[in-house]
Amino acid sequence: MRVPLGEELRTLLGAPTRARLLPSSPRSRVWQVELGGVPAIVKQVTGGADPGARYAREVSALRLAARVRPAVAPALLATDDQARVLVLVLERLDFHRPGPAWVVDYAEALARLHAATGVDDVGALPAWAGPTSGDVTSFLGLAKALDVPVPPAVPGELDALLGRLDPAGRYGLLHGDPCPGNDLHTGAGVRFVDFEQAALGNGLIELAYLRIGFPTCWCATALPETLLADGEAAYRRTWRAATGTEVAGDLADACAAWLIRGDALVECAHRGSADFLARVPVEDWTWGPTSARERLVHRLGVVSTLARDRPALSGVGTLTAAMRQNMLSRWPRLRPLPAARPAQVDT
Repeated sequence: MRVPLGEELRTLLGAPTRARLLPSSPRSRVWQVELGGVPAIVKQVTGGADPGARYAREVSALRLAARVRPAVAPALLATDDQARVLVLVLERLDFHRPGPAWVVDYAEALARLHAATGVDDVGALPAWAGPTSGDVTSFLGLAKALDVPVPPAVPGELDALLGRLDPAGRYGLLHGDPCPGNDLHTGAGVRFVDFEQAALGNGLIELAYLRIGFPTCWCATALPETLLADGEAAYRRTWRAATGTEVAGDLADACAAWLIRGDALVECAHRGSADFLARVPVEDWTWGPTSARERLVHRLGVVSTLARDRPALSGVGTLTAAMRQNMLSRWPRLRPLPAARPAQVDT
C-alpha cells in the first residue's frame, strides 16, 4: 500500500524510503519510513466514527505534548489536513522490550504528559467525558440482575461520585488510551503514540489504568501490588516535581469511574451501541485474552478494596464486594487477569 504523502509533503520532506506498513487499529493506517535517512512514522486517520475529529485531536495533543522535555511523544513534523495524514519523527533511540519494572518509567512519563497543560489551554482539546447517570442506572441494574441487594446509601454515593468526577477545573493532557503498545520504551524514556482520544481532565483517570487493569485496552492486566505501589508513587513524585503541587482527587473515585462504565468492557468500535453491563448476566464475551466477566470481577475487587477506607464510598464498597463474590459463585471458572504485560505489545 502506497504511503499517502501528497506532492506538497513530498516536496517538503522528500520521498519516503524503506517503507513498512505497521499493525494498527481499523481506524488508521501507519507506516514506518525514512525521510532523508531519518526514521519517521506516517499515520493516516481513516475509518471509524468522526475520523476528522480524531485527526484534529491527535494533531492538537501532539503539539501540546511537544512542550515536555525530555520528550514524551514523537515530534510532529508535518500534516496534511485534507488527507488526515501526520508525519512524526522518531529519534534514533534504542527501542526495547520493557523490563520487569516498566511501570515506573510509564508512570513518570504519564505524569509529565499530564502536566504539559493548564488553564490557559482550555478549549485546545475536548474535556474528558466521564460516566453519566445512565451508567449509574445500568450498574445498579446489574446488581439487581445478579440478585445482590443495593445498600440504601449507594445511589446517593454514585450521584456524588459523578459530581467529583466532573473535569471542570482539571486541565491535564490526557492521552485517552494509554495502553501497553501505545507506550514506546527507550533508553531515553517512554514515548506515547496514538493520541486520537486525547482530552483535558484529571490525570488520576489515567493513573487508574494501572490498578483497574487498562480498561480501554485489549490486554487487560492485574499488576502485582508492589509494582502498583511503585508506579503510583513515581507518578505522584513526578507530578509534584513538574507542577509544584500534589495530585488532586482520589484514585478510588477514578477506579470507580471505570467500573461503572459498561463501554469499558468493549473495544472502541462498539462503544455507545448497547448497555453492556446489562448483557453480563446473560452473556460473556472476549476482548483479547480475557472475558467481559473477568474484567468486571477484577474491577469490582479493586473498587471494593479501595472503598473500604472512603466514607464517601462505603456503601459502594459493600455492594462491589458482594457483586464480585456473587459473580465468582455463579461462574467459578472465571480466571484472574494476567499479571504480566503481554509480550505481543512489547516494543
